[in-house]
Amino acid sequence: MKFHVLFLNEIAASFELDNGAVYYAPAPYDVFLDGQKVLSQWERNVFSLYGLEPNRTYEVKIESDVFFFTTKKATLVAHLKDFKKASGAADDTLRIQTALDVLPPHSVLIFDEDTYAVTSLFLRSDLTLYIPKGTTILGNSDLSAYPLFPGEIPAKDGTMVQLMTFEGAPLEGMPSLFNGFGVHGVSIVGEGLIDMQADKSHFWDDVKHLTYARPHVFFLNHCEGVSLLGLSIQNSPCWTIHPYFSRELGFYDLYLSNPKDTPNTDGINPQCCSDVEIIGVRFSVGDDCIALKSGKIYLGKTYKTPTERVTIRNCYMHEGHGAVVLGSEAGAGLKDITVERCFFEGTDRGMRIKSRRGRGQDSVIDGIAFRNIKMKGVLTPLVVNMFYFCDPDGKDDWVQDKNKRPVDETTPYLGSFTFDHLDCEDSSVALGFFYGLPEQPIGSIVISNSRFSMKKNAIEGYPAMMCGIAEMKKKGFLFTNVKNVWLDNVLASGYEGEEETLIGVESFKKT
Repeated sequence: MKFHVLFLNEIAASFELDNGAVYYAPAPYDVFLDGQKVLSQWERNVFSLYGLEPNRTYEVKIESDVFFFTTKKATLVAHLKDFKKASGAADDTLRIQTALDVLPPHSVLIFDEDTYAVTSLFLRSDLTLYIPKGTTILGNSDLSAYPLFPGEIPAKDGTMVQLMTFEGAPLEGMPSLFNGFGVHGVSIVGEGLIDMQADKSHFWDDVKHLTYARPHVFFLNHCEGVSLLGLSIQNSPCWTIHPYFSRELGFYDLYLSNPKDTPNTDGINPQCCSDVEIIGVRFSVGDDCIALKSGKIYLGKTYKTPTERVTIRNCYMHEGHGAVVLGSEAGAGLKDITVERCFFEGTDRGMRIKSRRGRGQDSVIDGIAFRNIKMKGVLTPLVVNMFYFCDPDGKDDWVQDKNKRPVDETTPYLGSFTFDHLDCEDSSVALGFFYGLPEQPIGSIVISNSRFSMKKNAIEGYPAMMCGIAEMKKKGFLFTNVKNVWLDNVLASGYEGEEETLIGVESFKKT
């Protein structure tokens, strides 16, 4: 059984099977480390090993295939229990922050099995945090414990330094549980639990009227070479993991969980980031599981930093508004995005692209590929919506007007999208919904070697968040304002009415 290493540091390693299967292995398997069975009848394509020794060579074996690896060296290995809590201290924040500040580069800090109460921690470069199974980190549920940081502040040269952000624009906000500002070479690994405890606070109350940004569990601002592995993370006040203007990031074998009805509790939302891997992650959240973003028009026009070269593989998305979402805040564009071997179950939408007039001419979404994806019970598997209405002005006439308007500096562009080997069963609303701007049609939609079916007892719903459409069920593929559509070896069943509805489509091919 062939496999390769995904991630390796001083104390942990993660691996992925080379089988081409979607999320689950074709059959359960055992994993041996130096001849000892460490995982029995494992079912997923990604597995991880923890509690390793630094600078040691190991043998990992699955059936007849053997892989040798050597863990990284560590300057020292420290235990958090050696950093004592101050007398009368309200929580563990100060002693943990002290350890982070004083340890030399390339150290490992072990959170010994215990429960830790934390408000906000600020990461330091070239450190590994090990949070083993049996360890719990609890976020502070008292809103008054969090200071407010400015969204941006001016530097001496007149440029603005970005500190806090919400939904694609700088905004005054609270620091997160784990904060990285300009750090590099950080890894946080282990099978421990991080619970932000937003369910025990007022973080989710009346969020539409807040004048500040709520905390995340992880906020990575202008960071490089940061990886998270193995952790269970739950009850985030807002986007759970938010990388911002960062690069070379890895998120492996995590489990992210937020209640289904909670506002803005997305899973992982890279914004203006590059070279990102999201592999083997399980999601069950209250909003989008993964949302790729690059800011609203101010960030896009000013910094022109797209989110690009993103790989999403062997992930499981359960519930949530969308499984993998592009936008809507994509002011600097999104490109070179690959999603493969993932399983979407019970989400409102599978692949979801959302944009609108006003995102700007730098908002180019292009080079997007989805392949070898299984969907089950997803209401609408494929959605591309250029009339997304969730902004203060999202329902204004100029945004929602379905008539052709002039193409100008505020007009976004959607390029080519390919979907290959999709297996989508038990959908309800529509098989696919694609609605471009009349003045800037979607470039091309290619769906190949795929199978779609409708649920017998389908429920009505809206395929996209836009004005002027009615609830529907058991609809086929709806294409509006698309230059080129090609359906190649696509099998569809259970829909009512036409299999394809074409409005403003320049070229349609079905083979």
